[in-house]
Amino acid sequence: MTSLAGSTADAFWATSLRRWNAVCWVLFAVMAVGLAAMDRPGGSRYAALALLGGVVLSYAVLDRFPDNPVVRPHVYLWVLVAALGGLAYLRGNYAALFMVTLPHYWMFGRTPRASMGFLGLATAATLTGSVLRQDGWSAEFFSETVVSTLIVVAVGVLIGLWAHSVVAQSAERARLIVELERTQAELSEAHQRQGAADERERMAREIHDTLAQGFASIVVLAEAARAGLDPGTARSAQQLRSIEATARENLAEARELVGSAHRPGRVAAGSVAQTLRRTLDRFAEDTGLTVHADLDDPECDQQTRIALLRCTQESLANIRKHARASTVGVVLARQAYGVELEITDDGTGFVVEESTGFGLDGMRKRLAELGGRLTVTSSVGDGTRILALVPLAPAAPAASGAQA
Repeated sequence: MTSLAGSTADAFWATSLRRWNAVCWVLFAVMAVGLAAMDRPGGSRYAALALLGGVVLSYAVLDRFPDNPVVRPHVYLWVLVAALGGLAYLRGNYAALFMVTLPHYWMFGRTPRASMGFLGLATAATLTGSVLRQDGWSAEFFSETVVSTLIVVAVGVLIGLWAHSVVAQSAERARLIVELERTQAELSEAHQRQGAADERERMAREIHDTLAQGFASIVVLAEAARAGLDPGTARSAQQLRSIEATARENLAEARELVGSAHRPGRVAAGSVAQTLRRTLDRFAEDTGLTVHADLDDPECDQQTRIALLRCTQESLANIRKHARASTVGVVLARQAYGVELEITDDGTGFVVEESTGFGLDGMRKRLAELGGRLTVTSSVGDGTRILALVPLAPAAPAASGAQA
């Protein structure tokens, strides 16, 4: 963030000086060409053109290679100081260029102290060149040249310090704006996190007060109904046991959801393989279908465990309602990239593109929230294959080893 504020300040500085620099070079070029054109032919004229060309060349190199450590702004200022002294020595009119170049000391001096230092050197060089051209001091020279030059220098210092102060204030405002935007972004992110936490808390209360209480009532009612059955009603007793088991498991899941709302991201307390095994055993008991299961037991957090369970339950519900299958296969495996759940059946199959139900779409969205994906492969008469992939954090295996 500090570098961002610094770059913003540099941008303000560059923007503020760009027009100043353009005006300076336009005036410099007009005056240099005019003075060189009015000068008498001879060696002094060519020497003046050579000095002007040196200034232009050094500035062009500086502008072309701004990041080169050899080509530094102070090198250009030294060339400018030497050229002004030489031009003042060649002809008095060239001293007027000194006024035009005043902004360059502030643009390339980097600091006020360096700027005033180079400005003092340029003043001394210009006056020295003028004195040497005059062959000494005179009252007229002092009153006309020295006094006017010092006045120009004083005005230039005041304007330069004022401009430097304005640019510094602009840079500070830019830094404060960047800090304000960063603070606002952090505050907005904090509000979003708080809103998500509040929503989890609200959902946990709703689950506890509605679903959990309802499942507990179903368990009690199923137990009472099974206790009052006649001995000959074995089928009804088995169905009531299935209802009771389903209610108990869903009650346990509801309680896990309430707990995970207060501790998001924690490792699930139960075994995902055991949870799926109970679901598959009850499915086989209720439907009479043959279920082949090969279940690893990867360590995962509560959200991943619930996603795998919901995908299994939705797939089994679809098989029960639509597939007319005789055999179901379920494989849960830990892979290098995460956990993989595969559910297959030998039922009638369907055209995946023509599926309009909400179950598959719900599974896709649930897995996408965890960074996973769902692949459905099926065709009419060839059964169905559901493949769910969920990435797991690399730290999960290390945590498992630590707990072991």
